[in-house]
Amino acid sequence: MASLKELKGRINSVKSTQKITKAKQMVAAAKLRKAQAAAEAARPYAERLTNVMGSLASKVGGKDGAPKLLAGTGSTKRHLLVVVNTDKGLCGGLNATIVRAAAAKARALMEEGKSVEFYLVGKKGRAPLKRQFSDQIGTHFDTSTVRTPGFEEAEAIANELLSMYEAGKYDVAHLIYPHFKSALVQIPTVQQLVPVPAPEAQATAADGVVEYEPGEEAILEELLPRYIRTQLFGGLLEVAASEQGASMNAMDSATRNAGDLISKLTIQYNRSRQAAITTELIEIIAGAEAL
Repeated sequence: MASLKELKGRINSVKSTQKITKAKQMVAAAKLRKAQAAAEAARPYAERLTNVMGSLASKVGGKDGAPKLLAGTGSTKRHLLVVVNTDKGLCGGLNATIVRAAAAKARALMEEGKSVEFYLVGKKGRAPLKRQFSDQIGTHFDTSTVRTPGFEEAEAIANELLSMYEAGKYDVAHLIYPHFKSALVQIPTVQQLVPVPAPEAQATAADGVVEYEPGEEAILEELLPRYIRTQLFGGLLEVAASEQGASMNAMDSATRNAGDLISKLTIQYNRSRQAAITTELIEIIAGAEAL
């Protein structure tokens, strides 16, 4: 049984931990508002860009002049999984959820006879994926040197992916990231990135009078890389918002658990103290009676 001094030390230690988790919860809550606003503000642009690209892609169709980023390489043998994780921990099971989604996608592709390689963004997903797929880890992109990854990082990743695609290092690329739905829910999302899936164009009354200059193929050549950069930028923003939401919830749970542990230790301390006092009283009374 722990002594009174040991119990007192444990109570003080847990109280110190509770102060830290409470402070981190408040910091995450403050950062969440900004990260959530940035992620939600980027979605309308990405949706509108997708609609415009769908309109152009429907006009190009299966033409021989279709850009390679839309038409593909003619093969689906080699797959690249771009997995976006966080650079910091203490955010609950967020990174584990993304890793599970990436591992499930990789195994499904390998069961179909496809070859798989990983392109890892963020530090926290590297170790578990290396343990499971040690021979299939490819490039790492380090985002830990910046406070919050932004469009510059998304553009750098996109340029590297496009260079690898032009060099024939893969046929299909998938983006795996958490979609921020709320502070409590972050949904792991697997999205084909390259070749760009031709979305269905939404029919509008103005479609009949739209004319493109210099031509659909030429515009798509410029638009498709921008689309890839936009999707990567959106993925980085979603990860940032998801990280703060998951961190806030994890620190809230840790704070409440620390409070419960403090209550239990305090009860144990009081009982031990009362037992020690009772024992001392019994010894004093017994001594007095013996005299």
